[in-house]
Amino acid sequence: MAPVYIGLIHYPIYNKHMEVVTTALTNYDLHDIARTAKTYDVKKYFIVHPVEAQREMALRIMNHWKTGGGVHYNANRKEAFEETELVPTLEDAISWIEKETGRKPAIVTTDARVYPNTISYAAMRRKIHDEDTPIFILFGTGFGMTKEMMKKFDYIVEPIYGAGTYNHLCVRSAAAIILDRLLGEPWWNKKEE
Repeated sequence: MAPVYIGLIHYPIYNKHMEVVTTALTNYDLHDIARTAKTYDVKKYFIVHPVEAQREMALRIMNHWKTGGGVHYNANRKEAFEETELVPTLEDAISWIEKETGRKPAIVTTDARVYPNTISYAAMRRKIHDEDTPIFILFGTGFGMTKEMMKKFDYIVEPIYGAGTYNHLCVRSAAAIILDRLLGEPWWNKKEE
């Protein structure tokens, strides 16, 4: 099975007017995605933010749960943050993965739009489970990563379609659904009890 890493990208991101911006880091994204990453045995959760003040704020929040008063309040948060890393650029995260694994990762991302290199969840799951190339799954904040950035990636998993026509999940929910589809137990192969 391939080692899987995830990253939360804050720049370059579209806002609702399709302008390129840097999005603000949110406390919920720190906690909830770290917990999801730990649940699915992700090797490292990278929070990619170019603004030093935002990374410092994230570090203060994480340290509260890892070494501060939060350790006694909820020890599970400490465990969730063990594999969380703050980096200023996507290139820094890729370099970190290359140093750890000795290989360049395949970059996989997600979007509510379809691209020429869009891949199904079943095909991506097979790649993860049958191959050993490191996989780095990126999640965009705001209204998604720029089209120019998306063209640089190896794979884009298909959009998440719900039962209705609404299609604008928060990144925390999308990360949980996608990681379950790619790394979760194959519940569909189990017989009804």
